[in-house]
Amino acid sequence: MRLERLRLCTALLLSLLLVLGRAQEDSEADVEVEDTLGLDEEEMRVLMSEDEAIAKRSSMAGKKAATATADANISFQVTYKTPVPTGEVYFAETFDDGSLDRWQLSKTVKGDADDEIAKYDGKWSVEVLKENKVPGDKGLVLKSRAKHHAIASLLNKPFVFKDDPLVVQYEVNFQDGIDCGGAYIKLLSDEADLNLEQFHDRTPYTIMFGPDKCGEDYKLHFIFRHENPLNKDIEEKHAKRADVDLKKFYTDKKTHLYTLVLNPDNSYEMFIDQSSVSRGNLLHDVVPPVNPPREIDDPTDSKPEDWDERAKIPDPEAVKPDDWDEEAPAKIEDPDALKPEGWLDDEPEFVPDPSAEKPEDWDEEMDGEWEAPQIPNSACETAPAAPLVDNPNYQGVWKPRKMQNPEFFEDLQPFRMRPFRAIGLELWSMTSDIYFDNFIVTSHKEVADRWASDTWGLKKLVASANEPGIFAQLTMAAEERPWLWVVYILTVGLPVGLVVLFCWPKKPDDEYVYKKVDVPNEDVEEEEEEEEEEAALGEEQARENGEATQAEAGEEEEEEEEEEEDVNGVSGYDEEEEEVNGISGHYDEEEEEEDKTKTPERTTDELSKGEGEGAEEGHKQSVRKRKVRKD
Repeated sequence: MRLERLRLCTALLLSLLLVLGRAQEDSEADVEVEDTLGLDEEEMRVLMSEDEAIAKRSSMAGKKAATATADANISFQVTYKTPVPTGEVYFAETFDDGSLDRWQLSKTVKGDADDEIAKYDGKWSVEVLKENKVPGDKGLVLKSRAKHHAIASLLNKPFVFKDDPLVVQYEVNFQDGIDCGGAYIKLLSDEADLNLEQFHDRTPYTIMFGPDKCGEDYKLHFIFRHENPLNKDIEEKHAKRADVDLKKFYTDKKTHLYTLVLNPDNSYEMFIDQSSVSRGNLLHDVVPPVNPPREIDDPTDSKPEDWDERAKIPDPEAVKPDDWDEEAPAKIEDPDALKPEGWLDDEPEFVPDPSAEKPEDWDEEMDGEWEAPQIPNSACETAPAAPLVDNPNYQGVWKPRKMQNPEFFEDLQPFRMRPFRAIGLELWSMTSDIYFDNFIVTSHKEVADRWASDTWGLKKLVASANEPGIFAQLTMAAEERPWLWVVYILTVGLPVGLVVLFCWPKKPDDEYVYKKVDVPNEDVEEEEEEEEEEAALGEEQARENGEATQAEAGEEEEEEEEEEEDVNGVSGYDEEEEEVNGISGHYDEEEEEEDKTKTPERTTDELSKGEGEGAEEGHKQSVRKRKVRKD
């Protein structure tokens, strides 16, 4: 038992130490870069200059003047350098030079909007992040709310869908959250009349990709426009929804990386922060499908007049009898019919739903008296009913015949979309300060990953370093949701209670043994007290009667001995006693020893009280011996 308690206590203590160790690690300022960033040790040394680390330590020692000009929001410094993409790219933009020279603001109006808001007059700016900024890094910021925004830039060269994949990647940060609006981009089709100054919502595009929110619907769009090879019509195809909950990417006010990979084998995959959130195939996982059905219902086909859809009909061989009376009622009660057993005369066909409850907001004055919805009466389901006869001419429910779809086509390469040669943002938002940065269009995922490690990877590094420790996060969470304090108390109090319950030192087993053995001593002490009282009475009688008491005691002892001899002689008691004592004779000796040890010691004064007291004491001892023998 002790061993099991010791093991349990050890396990509980180790668990507490592990939790405290994890919390200490989270609260420290050391930040590790995840493997997804693709940074090795040498690159980390480049990113984090030793000079800045030394300067930071010296400032902690007392150089407050040197850090007075540092940004208060930056608690973790990194060395940032505007990245240069490796490999072939079609477009790359960092906004680090602070200008929009490569970008064209739209000067047109939205055709289906009111005149007050039809114009694309939303403001754009190049700024640094509000939080977790990286020194030297800037981005494009949507500055206006409740306005139309449109801005675009040409690619280095048009992207043609042939044998190379398409990789599109950029960053978004909803710095003030998002009420209603999007942050998606459009890859504008390579049209002869493409004019970025006239960029609006109906400008032809090839792909639309990025986050969007309306109400509580959080989306990640991937829409491509497919051209019908027969009639050249354009139709939008929507990819299936993401496989994860996207809400946190809109509410945490962090910079997130959005990536779309489209392969020549028609497969696609979407990433957020380099983690896959959706994948599929252009032929199977888009709505509506790329290819129409081979057969369709014949629009010229109609149901024949003699088509019989009746499952039950009257008997066609029945003949009207000669005595048929047209004036007689169509139906009368069958005089020979007997009511089936169990027939329910008073049961209604429908009864109120017993599980229905009146809504809390039901107003009888406005809505009238509430009545539960009707459901089929369950009692009628088991009641007897007349049998039904099948219609031998039943032809089933009529359906139009199928025909070859005249508009059928089979495009097995929907990847080969219309080329695009510009990237644009055409947005409406009820929230301002949406941050965009580090756009890249390439044909190689490795190039995009390296670009991400040089840009978004640093933002993530700084954000992770500036996050509060685990205890601060728990406190902030409890401020928003006070009921979490109860969870915290139970989480901490339960292990402590278990430790106290199972590990608190208990009394040794010897004490419990002593108590168990010591229980009978109470009766012995009571007997001794009674004997002392009787002895006291005997002393008084001895003083009165003198030596007579002693003689009487001697006579009583002789009488008792004679009675014992008579009993032994008649019933053979001595033999049985010898047999018993032979087996457990040591018991009498131990009892006598206990009696001797338990008898209170007499002082010299008590012994000098006279021979009467000694006689009385001898009498009491003989009584005890008789009790032991009887027991």
